Amino acid sequence: MKKIIIATDYSPEATNAMHYAAAIAAEQGHQLILFNVTEISIHALNARVSSDAIDKMLFVHQDNLDKAAAKLAGAYKVQVLTHFATGNFYDELVRCIAQHNADVVVMGMASKTFEQDLLGNTTTAAIHKLQFPILAVPLHAKYEGIKKVLFAADIEKGVQEQVLEKIRSLALAFGATIEIFHVETEIAELTAEPANAAFDQALAGITYTYKNVQSPQIIKAIQKEIEAMEADLLIMVPYKYGFWSSIVHRSKTRMMASGNNIPLLSLPM
Repeated sequence: MKKIIIATDYSPEATNAMHYAAAIAAEQGHQLILFNVTEISIHALNARVSSDAIDKMLFVHQDNLDKAAAKLAGAYKVQVLTHFATGNFYDELVRCIAQHNADVVVMGMASKTFEQDLLGNTTTAAIHKLQFPILAVPLHAKYEGIKKVLFAADIEKGVQEQVLEKIRSLALAFGATIEIFHVETEIAELTAEPANAAFDQALAGITYTYKNVQSPQIIKAIQKEIEAMEADLLIMVPYKYGFWSSIVHRSKTRMMASGNNIPLLSLPM
């Protein structure tokens, strides 16, 4: 049984992601952990609000989370635990992951805006900050099974065996086919086979294909391929840049998360 953390702030996109994850849990027999964090207002602290008043406020937050979990468990017939915390969102999420020995975090993704594309949001920040699998679910995505998976791979940077093993496990669990998709940004001789011959061994037992295309616009090429193959899920590996290069390089994984119409599974190296 895998353990799925659902991070929620009760927004429409978080609620949609919650139902998406619950549908997967019901199908696959997984356990859910509903995670919510709140920060005590600095104004409340400055006003010297009594500890009893703060306790009452926190009780309301915990009660709301418990009710949401109970409703979700009843609707999907799955086991749902709760994890409520106060403090920094990312610090508390890391603690939640460790405490429950979770396998993946599911987060909602709001509709794309210029500001979001430029500055990011909580979900894209989590993909950037956390070295942990994160499933970003767009607002209007509905779970109808995962049968076609597009793995947008940067073959030049290499793909670690642990990433391929996770992809293989996912394909076996859902009965999915995998397309490994690589975009060449410079003119080069395209090959029908991947440079990394280890794919055959690492992905043994599943159906997969490899496709290599040339395009100066990586994001548009991936989006076009998503539509062409009618993919149910996109998988990408986020790569970390140094401080100065990060100013120039906007993460393609984060960009796809914020502008995608299907869920994106981020699998860090």
